[in-house]
Amino acid sequence: MNRAVAAHETVAALRTIREQWGELLLAVDTPPADVWPPRQLAHTLRAVDDEQLDVVDRAPLVLREHPAPANLDALDTGLAIERMIFGLADTLAAAVQCGEPGAHRDPRRWEFADPGAADARHAHGSRAHGLHFACVWIEGRVLDEDTTPEQQLDGILAAPPFAPLPEHLLHEARRTARIAEGRLLRTLGLDARSTPVPDRACPWCGGDLELHTAPDTAPMVTCSTGRECTAPVPLDEQGRRVWGWGDLVALVAALAEAEPTRAAERAA
Repeated sequence: MNRAVAAHETVAALRTIREQWGELLLAVDTPPADVWPPRQLAHTLRAVDDEQLDVVDRAPLVLREHPAPANLDALDTGLAIERMIFGLADTLAAAVQCGEPGAHRDPRRWEFADPGAADARHAHGSRAHGLHFACVWIEGRVLDEDTTPEQQLDGILAAPPFAPLPEHLLHEARRTARIAEGRLLRTLGLDARSTPVPDRACPWCGGDLELHTAPDTAPMVTCSTGRECTAPVPLDEQGRRVWGWGDLVALVAALAEAEPTRAAERAA
């Protein structure tokens, strides 16, 4: 694999982690979700007066107490991903970060944790800034940003803050980022999979419903009956009725409306 492809795949994985990190933090504080409805519809379907879960400016999971998490699997995933990403940042910084931190620290530097330090800033180093900062910082090293001499105010060229990333560390970054990405997507149910929708049948024909998810596309649902199903949605390439992103809320509503009838039939 050439350097450009490895860098592209690493950056893509890091950005997926950043984009989905808020969802994982929400998952830690909420009970494990069923297959249905899809996780991506959670905010759309949540009642207006439900408590809003704030994920802004929250301390990293590794720096917080967790007395009673609602979703242990999500917490374990978050802790593992933070350990992987923070550890990767430490490894890259040790290899490519130039110079020594001075009295006026360059904000671009990755500061190592120092458990023996008296104040929290030095004790946790750059880890205190959270996973987003770590991902952005690693992305900069993967893309070899800030690796050329920089002109100072007096016109003198100063040494760059970072050296180019060696190829073996680029591949290590790619491996780590992709492992972390895969675990996050699996925990959120956003990896590529097809899952039967449990205890629910198509409201129009009674066929089996299947939920299809993938990391880069919105979820969709298909009906096993095929063309004979009368649902007011299009057919896919395999001749199945398919509810795309724009139709899923209507499907959720139709299933909810049909549930009392199905419950009565099961009780009979």
